[in-house]
Amino acid sequence: MKIEKEPISGQYGKFKIDGIDFRIYWEEAGQGIPLVCLHTAGSDGRQYRALLNDKKILKKFRVIVFDMPWHGKSSPPENAKVGNYKLSTDFYISQIMSFINGLELVKPVVMGCSIGGRIILHLAINFPDKFRALIGLQSAGHLDPYYDISWLHRQDVHGGEVCGGIAYGLMAPTSPESDKFETMWHYMQGGPGIFKGDLFFYKFDGNIGNEIKKIDNSKCPIYLLTGEYDYSATPEETKSLADTIGIEMIKMKNVGHFPMSENPKEFLKYLHPVLNKIS
Repeated sequence: MKIEKEPISGQYGKFKIDGIDFRIYWEEAGQGIPLVCLHTAGSDGRQYRALLNDKKILKKFRVIVFDMPWHGKSSPPENAKVGNYKLSTDFYISQIMSFINGLELVKPVVMGCSIGGRIILHLAINFPDKFRALIGLQSAGHLDPYYDISWLHRQDVHGGEVCGGIAYGLMAPTSPESDKFETMWHYMQGGPGIFKGDLFFYKFDGNIGNEIKKIDNSKCPIYLLTGEYDYSATPEETKSLADTIGIEMIKMKNVGHFPMSENPKEFLKYLHPVLNKIS
């Protein structure tokens, strides 16, 4: 029986980030405007497989998804040790810009979810002329504490299961169970302490505060889309963010914190019109 192959190709490459060589893995498909997608904390680029297979998007966009260092198929740096990983704002920006420059992408669109939805705000402040547009999924300027992240890396707790449990709770009850399970499974495969280290950026270092007022939407269009069931980056938080920037936010029905993987069919209904505007 002949299998149906997907249009996705995967590659490895060495990128210099803050003077250190990192072996980074990425997947891509399509042709046209570069669309770089940023995965959520503690997971990897598999979250965007639906976009990488969407024929409508691939006609106009070259969709590119990389695994952050320490995540998925990307490697930690040499001489790394378990328990020392903490994602800072500066390092997050450096890895994104190093990847874009390494692939020689000109004026790409960057779309990120959760921590990716936060970092696009920093990109808009610091590098507005580098991007054709920025898309924030589940974006919020800060995170109100609602759980103890020490549970994410303890010797007496199964890290994969507790990370998966937190991820599952952030998804909508209306999302298909099979897609929710796969999204949770990605979290259950993460390295020890990596989800917790990413949340250092999300909960503390990446809080944007009054800096958000520096964003000029005329220099780089920004689009904000948030699922109605998310209690991490709530629709109300995104609405406040959008009002400060002076743009409209899109509230997505029937999805939670991981729209692109927990309910891709529903998510694409909202994404297609945004990409049409950009293209």
